[in-house]
Amino acid sequence: MEYTQLGRTGLKVSRLVLGTMNFGPQTDEADSHAIMDAALDAGINFFDTANVYGWGENKGRTESIIGNWFAKGEGRRDKVVLATKVYGNMGADGPAWPNHDKLSAVNIRRAVDASLKRLQTDYIDVYQFHHIDRHTPFEEIWQAIDVLVQQGKILYVGSSNFPGYKIAQANEIAARRGGTIGLVSEQCLYNLAERRAEMEVIPAAQDYGLGVIPWSPLHGGLLGGVLKKEVEGKRRASGRAADALADPAVRAQIQSYEDLLDKHGIEPGEAALAWLLTRPGVTGPIVGPRTGEQLDSALRAAELELSEELLTGLDEIFPGPGPSPEAFAW
Repeated sequence: MEYTQLGRTGLKVSRLVLGTMNFGPQTDEADSHAIMDAALDAGINFFDTANVYGWGENKGRTESIIGNWFAKGEGRRDKVVLATKVYGNMGADGPAWPNHDKLSAVNIRRAVDASLKRLQTDYIDVYQFHHIDRHTPFEEIWQAIDVLVQQGKILYVGSSNFPGYKIAQANEIAARRGGTIGLVSEQCLYNLAERRAEMEVIPAAQDYGLGVIPWSPLHGGLLGGVLKKEVEGKRRASGRAADALADPAVRAQIQSYEDLLDKHGIEPGEAALAWLLTRPGVTGPIVGPRTGEQLDSALRAAELELSEELLTGLDEIFPGPGPSPEAFAW
């Protein structure tokens, strides 16, 4: 496993990030623990979760599964760079009780303590804002974060789903306050089929020294050989992939993608992950295995070398938007 610095920090993290969103809803606790053990054995040290994972009535369940795994000992917690998130309503489905969601100082304080309890740890390495909060000023957010850093409850702060201008705003305000390192990572939707982050989010992250952590690297399964699996009767597309394939133009595009990779003898899902590892500014994509076999596939992708011919072919099938402002202006 290769390692890199997380943005401008001294923190070393693996080029693959273990996503845990399936732990609980789709993968039971025993299998989740087995996957985390296998990931650690393979050298993956960067684990990502969120306080809302588990969903519905089971919000927080995923953090609890990770906490029970840490409690097994044998250096598990010390070996892991742990990232979790705050923003969502942790109550029952429906409108949140006032101050029980988003990024107010009171909710950040409440949420971090609850996450620490579920995770059975006394600190979080990277505490991430799951979404922008349009009603809370960054001065308030950074004041709350400064207190948590001083208390030793969190070490670094990252963002998720932030537009480029909010990354800039957050770090400019952090710099003006002094003594606050600001955002060190951005977790964004980025893959071959969804490259809009290249316009402004990734350039902003690079300029401000944030590591980029792409989520949904297979775009909901669309880039994982979905058409081949349909033909073989293994699995039908669902969710984002099924919606996309309803468009004949997208189906033709995905067919071209799978045909190209078949020509090169490479599995589509592994190629999609390997492509992200070639992209400027990317720390590592988040892989969210439901099974040990899916983790094995991700590990193979980390060792995959894509030829210039193949990279050119992928760009022809999935052209990026181009840089800003040329992508939408002259």
